Amino acid sequence: MSTESTLIANIGELVTNDPAADGGPGIVRDAALVIEDGRVAWTGPSRAAPAADASFDAAGRAVLPGFVDSHAHLVFAGERAEEFAARMSGRKYAAGGIRTTVERTRAASDDDLRANIRRLLAEMARQGTTTVECKSGYGLTVEQEERAVRIAAEVTDEVTYLGAHVVPAEYQGDTAAYTHLAATDMLAACAPHARWVDVFCEEGAFDADQAREVLQAGIKAGLAPRMHANQLTQGPAVQLAVELDAASADHCTFLSDADIDALASSETVATLLPGVEFSTRQPYPDARRLLDAGATVALATDCNPGSCYSSSMAFCIAVAVRDMRMTPAEAVWSATAGGARALRRTDVGHLTPGARADIHVLDAPSHIHLAYRPGVPLTSAVWQAGVQVR
Repeated sequence: MSTESTLIANIGELVTNDPAADGGPGIVRDAALVIEDGRVAWTGPSRAAPAADASFDAAGRAVLPGFVDSHAHLVFAGERAEEFAARMSGRKYAAGGIRTTVERTRAASDDDLRANIRRLLAEMARQGTTTVECKSGYGLTVEQEERAVRIAAEVTDEVTYLGAHVVPAEYQGDTAAYTHLAATDMLAACAPHARWVDVFCEEGAFDADQAREVLQAGIKAGLAPRMHANQLTQGPAVQLAVELDAASADHCTFLSDADIDALASSETVATLLPGVEFSTRQPYPDARRLLDAGATVALATDCNPGSCYSSSMAFCIAVAVRDMRMTPAEAVWSATAGGARALRRTDVGHLTPGARADIHVLDAPSHIHLAYRPGVPLTSAVWQAGVQVR
């Protein structure tokens, strides 16, 4: 962490996500920002900027908080490009493809897994992502899941135990026995390295009773719940997530009116993952319906080798605006402050005094360009906890 102060001057558009802006972007024009001791120390108009030890000229560019990617699966080996090609040729996406990655991940060395997760995190940072949640779920044995969360904990504080991802081949036909393992010995081995517990509650994975068993055991072990919910079908997962006060219900592709109402009346964030629908040709979730009902929405990549091998939050913003009826301002908020809400963090996702100095400078005059210029690499500079990393 840098101890000297840095002034970022000549900001054309500063997106603060100030909580006082009632969930809006809190935009300041012709602005400046001061970083000190890894935190945002001051924001305001350029003409009133205080002196600092160093300066950076934003030259009229837009500045926004670093992206907060609250759903990613980065501890894995191999890739599934052929599966993607087959899907684009008409094969339907199914959860069972996860087992292909399980085989390759089990066979990989610790160093191989470390190298892959660090490669992906560096790729994310180059695109403006400064906070990343990372799940296990490609080991599915006590030893392998413990290894996954331990390796993830080396690079992020936001580690999620996802032993209940799918039922591994050796437990086919006995989901109850695997669920019990995920809720007992596997959980006990993984809990010291994790903050969160997650379950894939879906046809072909775990039903509501099995999800409840694992999540309640995780809560008892000191982990906070989140859930893969309603990705492939309309089911009970969203309602269970709200009942257990999960930080987020992720995917939310197929929602009933009751699901929408439950999310809108709770603290559970609806985390939408548009890269998955892009990569699987599933219907996109209706973000407009959630927002109009008053639900809190986050955007995340779900970066993984099967259903969405993209680390680009900017891509997710563009798709959310184009195909999920979000405005550019709503999508940027959801990719920053919304992700922070999904992780129950107050120190990231905004640029107001006291926030962690996670700063994303665009090579563009406005946040709108993230959707207006899809596919164009617009990240100009990035600070993470006050240290310039790009």
